[in-house]
Formats: sequence, structure tokens, C-alpha cells
Amino acid sequence: MDRSEDELLAAIARVLSGAGPEVIVGVGDDAAVLAPPAGEQVLTTDALVEGTHFELGRTSAHDLGAKAIAVNVSDVAAMGASPRAALCALTLSDAVDAAWVMELFGGMREACDEYALWLVGGNLARGTDVSIVVTVTGEVAPGRAVLRSGARVGDRLVVTGTLGASAAGLRIARTVRAPDPEQLELVRVHLRPTARLGEGALLARHGATAMLDVSDGLGLDLGRLCAASGVGARIDTRSVPVADGATRAEAFAGGEDYELLATMPSDEAIDAANRDLQQGFGVALTRIGVIIEEGLIAVDDDGVPRPLEAEGWDHFDAGR
Repeated sequence: MDRSEDELLAAIARVLSGAGPEVIVGVGDDAAVLAPPAGEQVLTTDALVEGTHFELGRTSAHDLGAKAIAVNVSDVAAMGASPRAALCALTLSDAVDAAWVMELFGGMREACDEYALWLVGGNLARGTDVSIVVTVTGEVAPGRAVLRSGARVGDRLVVTGTLGASAAGLRIARTVRAPDPEQLELVRVHLRPTARLGEGALLARHGATAMLDVSDGLGLDLGRLCAASGVGARIDTRSVPVADGATRAEAFAGGEDYELLATMPSDEAIDAANRDLQQGFGVALTRIGVIIEEGLIAVDDDGVPRPLEAEGWDHFDAGR
């Protein structure tokens, strides 16, 4: 590193200058001080680790910084909540310099501006690999957080947008030397995911009974929602919206789509939410199945029901 810790912190503070009225003390002290939330507080944290989530030679620091914020905001969105502030604990290796760090925080600042939250502090450390640990706080009206555990038998299962784009983008980045424009868009989706923040709040207003973001693959995340709710699900695989250029396998098991998987109480609620989503965000809501008493069932193209494999990204899968 070509700067001291204090010099680097001072440069980061300049990149992140300015904060909202809820920030009483921001970057530069031992801890940040925020005004108390108006509703219930929501907290989430996530890590991006070199060699596991990214490779330095394949990802720009700017995109990496924006992604570190977006993946945390996505968790807040899945609760039907609004983000307020972020903290970043950053471990740096000898493979990066101060310019790389400035680009990283520039990406974070851009994402914070997009999602209307403030980066108010964190920590710097040296290590053998780069890791970026972001914590985001948010708020939601009392009793209005949408949990994974609220699905009930008969609820309709829906998903925002399309699935598989991120996995397809990663595949293309690794294997295609000269991607065409459509392929480049898939790579962009992988590098710069979008948190469905407004969409999550809208689904909550339309009565979503359970919700989570699809970060580890549709099959695996659906299994988690059903386990939390004590129910099962039957999905029509033909209805699952697969991104252009992606495969069905990537849509089911690829992960890092950050679309919202939710349960809705009725077809009327789905129709109203879909109309508002398309008008407000240009995002479609697709019904892909129904909540049942137990089991995970997939109805394939031939109309025959089969067990749905809970495939997706598992950090501790020894087979990876």
C-alpha cells in the first residue's frame, strides 16, 4: 500500500463526504451516531471474499464496491424495509493500491446514492486476501417486516424480473473472449446487480405474506422459504422467467440474481402488484407456483410432477 492508514482514511472520507440529517456523527470517529429510526430497525451484513465471490483481475474495483452495497440492500428490500446507513470492514492485500481503494469506495458511494443511504464508517485491515464486509441498517413500520416464515397453504408463489442472468454473465466472462452486446449485458448484470428496493416495498403494500431475495439459486432459496414457513411448494418450471441468453439450469441453480421471491394471498393481489411494478419500475411479476402443505414439487414440460432439487450456491458444500 502506497499510503499510510490515516492518509487512506482521510482520502476515503473525502470520497464519502456529506451525509443525511439522520447521521449525527459519520466517518472519522470511533463509531457512527445516528438518530433513532421511526419504525423497527432492520440489520443485515454480507461479505465479498477474494477467490470465493470475485477475482481481482476480472472485476473492477468500482463495480465491486457497488455490488457490496447492492447485495446488502437486497436483503433489506426482501423485508419490505428501507435502508438508512452502511458500515464497511475492508481487508486489503498487497495486490491492491490506494487508487484501487478509491475506486472501490467510489462504487460504494454511487450505490449509496442510488439507494438513498449513507456510508457512515467501518474499519481497515491488512490480510492475505481482499475481503469486503458491509453491514446495512434499515427501518420498517412496526409489525410490517415481511419474513420468510409467513407463507400459508394456498398462497401464490411469484418472482420479480427474470432469473439466470448473473450465472450466465459469469459463464460468459470466464469462457467468451469477444462477447456480443447481449452477452455483455449479461456480464454487466453479474457485475452490477440491482437490489429490488422499491419493488420489495410495493410487494409488501400489496400483501406479500413471505419474501426473500434469490441470492443462492431459486431451488435452494425456495426450499429455505418453505422450511421457514413450515410448508411446501409446487412450481411450474415452464412459468419460471428465464433471462435471455441464460439456461434453465442457470435460472434454477445459478444464484446472485437478487430478484425477489414472494408469496401472495390471491391472484387479484398479483395482478394489482404486477400492474404497479410494470408502471413504476418496468419490472414484471410472474406467478410460478403455489404453496402446498409439504414437499417441493416441480411440474416439468411433460406435465409430470417430480421432486424439485434444492440446488444452488452453498459456501460449505464440500463438493464445490
